[in-house]
Amino acid sequence: MMQPLMPLATAVWLVENTTLTFKQIADFCNMHEMEIQGVADGEIGVNIEGQNPILTGQLSRDNVKACEADENKNLELIEVNIPKTSKKAKNVKYIPIAKRRDKPDAVAWLIKHYPEIPDSKVVKLIGTTKKTIDAIRNRTHANTQSIQPKDPVLLGLCSQIELDNLISEFQPVSKEQ
Repeated sequence: MMQPLMPLATAVWLVENTTLTFKQIADFCNMHEMEIQGVADGEIGVNIEGQNPILTGQLSRDNVKACEADENKNLELIEVNIPKTSKKAKNVKYIPIAKRRDKPDAVAWLIKHYPEIPDSKVVKLIGTTKKTIDAIRNRTHANTQSIQPKDPVLLGLCSQIELDNLISEFQPVSKEQ
């Protein structure tokens, strides 16, 4: 059974602000009638601030008035259909801190051996930035003197399958006749 958000706070508000029966409030909040009586007596929920279910969109004012007039009626929870946002999670590859210093070496290796691969694909494969790739290509990187081209697979920055898939994507296909 659906119940309101923060049922005890809702029960506190309904007890204080309506003439509903304990049974109606208990049924709506999915609580026992004795708990609602404890709320009314000040034994339960003493320090809890009441939450107005009409303002939160869980009840309609007309439904509350109708239930106050007829004690056999039950409060009806309004179901709000909130559309779920489909945020696309970025496929960010985590590289351990110890291996991050190896990225420029891997980028230099890819630039040397496969210059036809676009920077955007290198960024995804190695987990670096276009700015770093440009700096390595133009020899303006801060560690240009110490960069030595090394295979990214051997450095542990990508798998051999990922590298092979990327290379096959951009290598010209030889036509056999």
